[in-house]
Amino acid sequence: MVTASRLKIGLSACFSHADPTRSFFSGKTLQYVEQSIAHWLMSSGAMVVMVPCPTGSTQRGDVTYRHYAEWLDGLVLHGGADVWPGSYGETPLQEQWSGDRVRDEYDKALVAAFEAVGKPMFGVCRGLQLLNVAYGGTLYQDINTQVPESFIHRDAAIYDLNFHSVDIVQGSHLSRLYPGVERVRVNSIHHQAIKELSPEFEAEAFSVTDGIVEAIRRKDRSKSYIAALQWHPEFHQPGSDTIDDGAVLEDFLSAVARAKSHNGS
Repeated sequence: MVTASRLKIGLSACFSHADPTRSFFSGKTLQYVEQSIAHWLMSSGAMVVMVPCPTGSTQRGDVTYRHYAEWLDGLVLHGGADVWPGSYGETPLQEQWSGDRVRDEYDKALVAAFEAVGKPMFGVCRGLQLLNVAYGGTLYQDINTQVPESFIHRDAAIYDLNFHSVDIVQGSHLSRLYPGVERVRVNSIHHQAIKELSPEFEAEAFSVTDGIVEAIRRKDRSKSYIAALQWHPEFHQPGSDTIDDGAVLEDFLSAVARAKSHNGS
């Protein structure tokens, strides 16, 4: 595939804020991507571009979120820090759940820019939570605190080797990507989750043990494509008994290609 015909997928940045105690880039804000999700997207032949925050005290020039949204073909919001409870009208129940307000504002600005130009979006883990909040939903600040007898969805000691079962809602778009499949095994690396689902979305999968929402999709198919997973598809290991998320990636990129063709870009 020649470079000119490849899809250009924007990937949201993770933030490591200025820290004078850090031994490298002391006092500087770092923006970066986690390698696995970039490689997952590139496995399809797409080109991946991290979208750096275009605002800040040292910014020069006139580059905006809208410029990136117009140039890129689609957007992926990936994992990382907690979402700031103030983003959905709450105060932190504990200080360690305060999240990253700066990154929230950056992510929401990205979502608004891609929404404005009708480009497809896909969210992973924090990305699912951020999309739900951006469209009016709320979150559990900590699942184990707020959902009695819930599964331990994040175990720092085993990280991406923490697994549980998920039921796919039959008749949903996700179920059509996996015909005949009702229950799958996924990784689980989060302690926050959807509490009130945004009216913009429908749930397509739920955690078997505690009913936590594990996949969402935009209801109105006449609008631009939005879908998201609570688990990390980029961490799937070939040959493992967890769900192969290739069908999910293909579905998103097919939507990106259709939108690109429709827009004539």
